Amino acid sequence: MSEQGSEQGADQRFGEYVVVRRHTSSYVAELVLDRPKAMNAVSTDMARSIAAACEALAADRDVRAVVLTSTHERAFCVGADLKERNSLTDAELVRQRPLARAAYTGVLDLPMPTVAAVHGFALGGGFELALACDLIVADGTAVVGLPEVSVGVIPGGGGTQLLPRRVGAARAAELIFSARRVEAAEAADLGLIDVLVPAGEARAEGLALAGRIAVNSPVGLRAAKRALRLGHGLDLRAGLEIEDAAWRSVAFSGDRAEGVAAFNEKRRPQWPGE
Repeated sequence: MSEQGSEQGADQRFGEYVVVRRHTSSYVAELVLDRPKAMNAVSTDMARSIAAACEALAADRDVRAVVLTSTHERAFCVGADLKERNSLTDAELVRQRPLARAAYTGVLDLPMPTVAAVHGFALGGGFELALACDLIVADGTAVVGLPEVSVGVIPGGGGTQLLPRRVGAARAAELIFSARRVEAAEAADLGLIDVLVPAGEARAEGLALAGRIAVNSPVGLRAAKRALRLGHGLDLRAGLEIEDAAWRSVAFSGDRAEGVAAFNEKRRPQWPGE
């Protein structure tokens, strides 16, 4: 594929509520939440589709970065489908739990860099989907939070683990225990989001950021993400061992050879991706 332009490949739908849109010339894919009638509330069917879409993206060597987006004008995702949850028996809820977890871990485990493009409400499981990404871009309309304790549960899509890794244990505790919603400006100040843009620009900036990422070596990107994820929270010596293992996985790759050659020849690299 050419590295120029912004050609968009065909959409691939996973179930009724999830679309993967490949921007083939930029090596970027969108993972699109498309349940507008429910503000992207995550039902069992939608969770199953998110997991399936992530499985397909993880196996696609042509995708170097993924942007998580929404088709709803006022919401990124409002979290779990509480209307559906209210209809489930205890036994059905137990059976549903692995499907719900697979959606969140599917995003979290994507091997390439991921960017969430948040506008409007990103609450509960919706914010957890964003937290599962490496970077969060949000516009001025964004409202984020983990309000689960206000309905008698806890964040169950990774929020109790991912939020303190972003903002520290005490700040995460305050946000989770109070169940409060945080508007865009404060969210940026607290580190709940990484890039704040004007209203209506989250998707465009998310795609632009992903495009800037995707010009780099796909082998290097995946290895760098692996080192960042596996080394987080370890002591320095253990973290450096993780980094060394990741370095060794790329040091003799075709991408490394091409990158060094392109640098010396003063040209853009043509990454083999291996």
